[in-house]
Amino acid sequence: MRSSLAPGVWFLRTFSRDSWFRGFILLLTFLIYTCYHMSRKPISVVKSRLHQNCSELINPINDTHSLNDTTWCSWSPFDKDDYNVLLGAVDNAFLVAYAIGMFISGIFGERLPLRYYLSAGMLLSGLFTSLLGLAYFWNIHMLWYFVLIQICNGLVQTTGWPSVVACVGNWFGKGKRGFIMGIWNSHTSVGNIIGSLIAGVWVNSDWGLSFIVPGIITAAMGIFTFFFLIEYPEDVDCSPPQHHGGPSENQDNPEDPGNSTYQHRESGVEAVATCPKEPVPEPAAISFLGALKIPGVIEFSLCLLFAKLVSYTFLYWLPLYIFNVAHFDAKEAGDLSTLFDVGGIIGGILAGLISDYINGRATTCCVMLILAAPVMFLYNSVGQNGITSSIVMLIICGALVNGPYALITTAVSADLGTHQSLRGNAKALSTVTAIIDGTGSIGAALGPLLAGLISPTGWNNVFYMLIAADILACLLLCRLVYKEILAWKAALSRVPGSSLALTHP
Repeated sequence: MRSSLAPGVWFLRTFSRDSWFRGFILLLTFLIYTCYHMSRKPISVVKSRLHQNCSELINPINDTHSLNDTTWCSWSPFDKDDYNVLLGAVDNAFLVAYAIGMFISGIFGERLPLRYYLSAGMLLSGLFTSLLGLAYFWNIHMLWYFVLIQICNGLVQTTGWPSVVACVGNWFGKGKRGFIMGIWNSHTSVGNIIGSLIAGVWVNSDWGLSFIVPGIITAAMGIFTFFFLIEYPEDVDCSPPQHHGGPSENQDNPEDPGNSTYQHRESGVEAVATCPKEPVPEPAAISFLGALKIPGVIEFSLCLLFAKLVSYTFLYWLPLYIFNVAHFDAKEAGDLSTLFDVGGIIGGILAGLISDYINGRATTCCVMLILAAPVMFLYNSVGQNGITSSIVMLIICGALVNGPYALITTAVSADLGTHQSLRGNAKALSTVTAIIDGTGSIGAALGPLLAGLISPTGWNNVFYMLIAADILACLLLCRLVYKEILAWKAALSRVPGSSLALTHP
């Protein structure tokens, strides 16, 4: 008679298999969005090549430009005095299209298979990124071409974020979500770093390859995604995650200050549902207005608008700022700007870890935003006095600016998308993510546009604008910070004699 499998062995086998699949999905979605951001970054590095001071270069023989022309080596139409405005228009074409498309993308993401949706988006994004580079080889000098390609690229890139967050939300519950997603969200900074380094290889020679190579990599990743992405744990007989602690939790009032508005910590890294696999009715997708009614969605969306305004201004204009102010060449400026993204990786992980520990997403974001304002002022004032100070200030500035941005777009979005008021309807996750990131993308469009308009009056004014936006982002979280403080007090009152118990027992 064959002995039955010991419960402990069965648990280890199941846990191990589930863990392997979860790890694979986390890695795959990390690589997917790394490619999305990698394909966005080259334009910020190539800007300094599209318009440069040519007085120190040797004018080629038989050139028709006059000897006093210092822009003969620039790429038309960016060789005029209003080049900052034109480059800002190219950036804004992408970002406005991205912001508009994001509100629609989440709705499609809930209703279409994520594997098809992501694969098509990555293939098209790779195509449009490569078309920007082909302008160099096809000798295209028309502004409308760059604007049109950026609009198309902005629209197709909206397929990425709601889809990867929804996919990760399908696989992971809420235990340690801030820390896990803090590490996972480093894909934005890793993508920016890789994009900068790839663009830097060819920026001083065949700058078209700075776009074509990332475009090919992105398209290849889209093909890989089509064959290997697994949308739901149930598709491979894995146990689905449990997003909330139990039935009693769902009966709590989501607006009760005694609860964390959007976070309930579970013991352990993951809580796995153990209910039998019986067919259940698939929940209906949530409406746009229904998603807005979830507590915290509006505040975090508006906060992200200003936080992303700051982050994306650095993303698109930092290499040019270093090029103009610190007087590095185009490649060195691009390489140095990657330190801001290194700081972003550190900041995203710290923000997730701290918010998990204190059970306060809004408070973590608010404190980092408060610290970011003086650091940005110091970077503009003394950050270019030497290479050491520049490196240190860039890393600190990147951590404090990108930390709140990373936390809101990942853990907060996933928390709100699986909020207890939805009663387990995880179909809302894609829509909530799209609303939050779509609102943030409005700020992402405004930041580089304003930087292009303000920079001719001086870079100091650009930094004043960034500091003002940072302060506004902080103020928008005041109500949620107050509610978190009340939640901590309520938790402390339920644990006699404890002054450190900030989480629910």
